[in-house]
Amino acid sequence: MSPKQLVVALTLAIGLPAWAAPPPSEDLLGRTVFQVLLGELALRQGAVGLSVQAWADLAERTRDPKVIARAVEVAGFAGDNARALALVELWLSVEPESSAARQAQLALLVHARQVDQLQPHLVALLASDKENLNENLLHLNRMLARIPDKQAVLRLLDAVLPPYLELPEARFALAQAALAAGDEARALREAEAALARKPDWDLAAIARAKLVARQDAEKGLGGLRRFVDAHPTARDARLALAQMLVAEKRLDDARLQYERLLKDFPEEPAVLYPAAILTLQHGDREAGIALLERLLATPFADRGSIHYLLGQIAQEAGQNEQAIEHYRRVISGERYVAARARIATILLEQGKNDEALRLLRDTRGATPGERAQLVLAEAQLHRDGGREDAAYATLRKALETDPDSPDLLYDAALTAERLGLYEPMEFHLRRLLKKHPDHAHALNALGYSFADRNVRLDEAEPLLTRAVELAPEDPFIMDSLGWLQYRQGKLDAALQTLQAAYRVKPDPEIAAHLAEVLWQAGRQDEARRLLQEAQRNAPGNKTLGAVIKKYLP
Repeated sequence: MSPKQLVVALTLAIGLPAWAAPPPSEDLLGRTVFQVLLGELALRQGAVGLSVQAWADLAERTRDPKVIARAVEVAGFAGDNARALALVELWLSVEPESSAARQAQLALLVHARQVDQLQPHLVALLASDKENLNENLLHLNRMLARIPDKQAVLRLLDAVLPPYLELPEARFALAQAALAAGDEARALREAEAALARKPDWDLAAIARAKLVARQDAEKGLGGLRRFVDAHPTARDARLALAQMLVAEKRLDDARLQYERLLKDFPEEPAVLYPAAILTLQHGDREAGIALLERLLATPFADRGSIHYLLGQIAQEAGQNEQAIEHYRRVISGERYVAARARIATILLEQGKNDEALRLLRDTRGATPGERAQLVLAEAQLHRDGGREDAAYATLRKALETDPDSPDLLYDAALTAERLGLYEPMEFHLRRLLKKHPDHAHALNALGYSFADRNVRLDEAEPLLTRAVELAPEDPFIMDSLGWLQYRQGKLDAALQTLQAAYRVKPDPEIAAHLAEVLWQAGRQDEARRLLQEAQRNAPGNKTLGAVIKKYLP
C-alpha cells in the first residue's frame, strides 16, 4: 500500500469529520496511533490541512504537552497562525510554566507581526523562566528580528526591560535594538552600561569598540586594545581587534594579534583560518600552508574551501598534480564547480583536451548558477585552445535551455564580438539589458562596441553614461567613455577621462587608448613614453602592439 493509499485508509478508518466523539467501545489507544500516523503521512503527502486537523483534534483530546507542541508546529508550518495560537493557549492551560510554550507563542505573534500584543507575553516569558533569564535577554533581538519596524521593537523593549536594567544582558539587548533602530548614540550608551556592569564581557567590549569606530576608527581600536591588554585571554575580543585592524589595512598589527591567538588557541578554527589567510597575504607561503593543513585536522565545517585554497597555492607554484589532488577533494559547496573547472584547465595545459571536456560534461551543477558556471568553464576551455567558434557554439547551445541567464548572455555576447558577429552580439546584450537594465558591464560592452567600431555613437553615449553612473570607479568603463569621447572629437574630455582611468589601473589597453589620444592632441613625446612603459609591462598585448606599430614603426 502506498503512503497516499494509507492516508486514505486511515482517514476512512477514523471516520472524519466526527473527530472528537468516538464511540465508547472504540480503542482509544489504537485511534491515537492511527491519528498520529494520519497526521504525519498527510503532512508528507502535502495534505497540510488534513494533517493540521488530525493533530489539533489529537491535542485537544489527549491534552498531552508533547502532542500539543507537535500540533502547534504543524499548524505553524501550514501557515494557520490562528489555529497555532489557539493550540498554544491550550498548551499553557496544561503547562502554565512552560517556557517552550511561551517561546512558541511569541514566535507566532512575531511571525504575524502583532507587535502590540507582544508585551504581556514577553513579560510573562522573562518572569517565568528565571533560570534562563540572562540567555533569554540575549536572544530577545534575534526573536524579534522579523519585525520590520525597528523603532517599535525598541519601544517594546523599553516597556518590558525596566525590571532588569541592572543586568548587563538587558542593557546589551537595548544596545542591539537601538542600533537596529538607527540610534547609534543610544546604542553606545547602552553598550557602555552593559560593560560597566560586567567589565570582562567580550561581547559588550566588541560592541562598544565597533560603535566608537563608526565615528573614530583609531579611538575604537584603542578602546578594544586596552580591553584585550586588561583581559589577555579574551579570545573573541582579540579576534575582533584583529579583524578591525585588517579592515583598516594595518596588516602587521593584525598579524601580531593572530600570532598571540595562535599561541593561546592553537587548534581553534576561528583563529587558524584568518591567521592562514593573513599569513598568505604577507607572502609567507610555507607558514600559510602549514596553518591550512592544521585547520584540516580540526572539525572545521567548510573543508572544501580549504582544499580549494591549497589547490590554488599548489597550482600557482606549478605543482599541478598536487593541485588536482586538492581540487578533487572539493566534493560539494560553492567551490565545487570552480574546483572542477580548475582541474579541467590543468588537464588542458597538459594536452589532455578530451579528458578536460569530459570532466566538465560529467560534472552536475546543483543550481542554475552552477550549471551556467560549468558552461562558462567549457567555453573558456575551447577559448584557451584557440577555438573561439566552439566556445560560442557551447554558449548558444546552453542558451537554448536557459535563454535568460545573465552570465551566459554576457559571455556569448563578448564571444560573438570577438568572432565579428556583431548582430548576435547586440541581440544577446539587448536581451540581457531587457531583464537587467542596470547591468553596468552589459551597458559598457554594447556602448564600447559602437565606439570602437565608430558607429551609432549617439546610441553609445547614453549606454556608457549610464554605465559610469552605476560603476563610477570602474577603470574599464571609464576607458570606454574616454574612447567614445575621442571618437566624438572631444579630445580634452577624452584625455581627462582616460588619464583618470589609467591612474586607477595602468592597464595596457587603457594605455593604448590614452597614447592614441595624446598623439592626436599633439603630445607625441608623452604618448611615446607611455607606449614604451606599457610595452615593458605587457610586451604581448595585441591592442597595445597595434598602436605601437602605428606610431612607432
